[in-house]
Amino acid sequence: MIFGISPILALVPLIIYIILAFKDINAILNVVICVLLSAIMTKQPLMEMGDVIGEALGSFLAMIGFIIMLGSALGEVLKKTGVAEYIVLTFMKKIGINDEKKAILAVMISSCILVALLGTLAGANAIIAPIVIPLVAAIGITPSTLAAIFQGAGATGLFIGPYSPQVVTIMEVTGISYGVYLSSVGLPLAIVCWVVTFVMAQRIQNRTRNVYVYEDVEEPDKNYNPTIEAKKATIVFFVSLLIMVIYGIINQGGSSYAIVVMFVAAILTGVFGGLNLNTIFETMVEGAERMVSLFIMFVLFYPFITFISEAGAFDALVELLKPLLASESPILFSLIATLTGIFGIGGAAAAQTVVMDNMFGPLADNIGISITLWAMVLLVGSQITSFAYPEADMLGQMGLARSKDLKNMVKFGVTLTVSTIILVIIRSFFG
Repeated sequence: MIFGISPILALVPLIIYIILAFKDINAILNVVICVLLSAIMTKQPLMEMGDVIGEALGSFLAMIGFIIMLGSALGEVLKKTGVAEYIVLTFMKKIGINDEKKAILAVMISSCILVALLGTLAGANAIIAPIVIPLVAAIGITPSTLAAIFQGAGATGLFIGPYSPQVVTIMEVTGISYGVYLSSVGLPLAIVCWVVTFVMAQRIQNRTRNVYVYEDVEEPDKNYNPTIEAKKATIVFFVSLLIMVIYGIINQGGSSYAIVVMFVAAILTGVFGGLNLNTIFETMVEGAERMVSLFIMFVLFYPFITFISEAGAFDALVELLKPLLASESPILFSLIATLTGIFGIGGAAAAQTVVMDNMFGPLADNIGISITLWAMVLLVGSQITSFAYPEADMLGQMGLARSKDLKNMVKFGVTLTVSTIILVIIRSFFG
């Protein structure tokens, strides 16, 4: 450390990053500032930063950033071939949106499924929004209600999607399989999130009915007929995805297997959707470029965390926390780690998971926390931040739903945050 200061002070750049993450500052600029600060504080040779970035490009975090880009690329192919529209409208029609509850449920299912398949909340809901808004507006669903549905149901999809970046990250750092993750971590949290979203969406609808309404919305196309290519592409998309997911589970495909899944699904869907290979790859690039900033941020995050870790900051933090956790209670530890993740660490969820695992992972091992409980703490601690604060994800879903009603979104977010913390506490009783 510079000037021989305590290793714990290497956490200062991380604290600055957290503060700036909740401010109106470019995410890449935020990480660049903090990488440089951490490099200076830990006496890293700045002339060798190019080598460090080169190493970062081969890191796990860079791979997660690439998976996020591929999810957006796949989403663009689904949109181009009409598969996304066919999926959404089929579910809407099957449920029969002739009243508010059915409309809420139909949008929730559509959002959850598409987010789970693509692994991106903003990308999937951006595809869904222009399709469902005319349909739900005709029933009287308000923008406030739709915003809550997009965030809550979309997050549910992130919790269970086999190649959702957050799921891949947790499986990587904990070493658990997708089956174990789904049964012990993803599904329990998804059920809580789903129930809270459905109940709160109805309450928000009751509060905002005739208060907030959609204006200048085109009448929904009641005579929608998907093309033969769209139908074929949809079947191929689901069948290919199912086969690859099953193959990955049986052969314990690692996190990098997600890259193969995304590429193969996009190419097969595009071909059967009537696109030539040139158009398929042009479409994929068009979708992927929307997430380039996230990829760069993840690459830069690697040296940031590495510098802090190598300085011994996380080890020093664990030593400071040991007296507080002297009882070695799984309940107290889980609560502290979860609250720290939700309220103390900002930024992208996958990056939050890595930070939490570096901070609390060794202590979790010492206390004897089960790996599935630790996985749940990581999931709640990293994903629920977007509900606890009115930050990018919350505001983004409001924008997609054309809502300006922040008050009801905050109430919804607080309710879901409290519910998930209670779930962690209950789960921690079982070790």
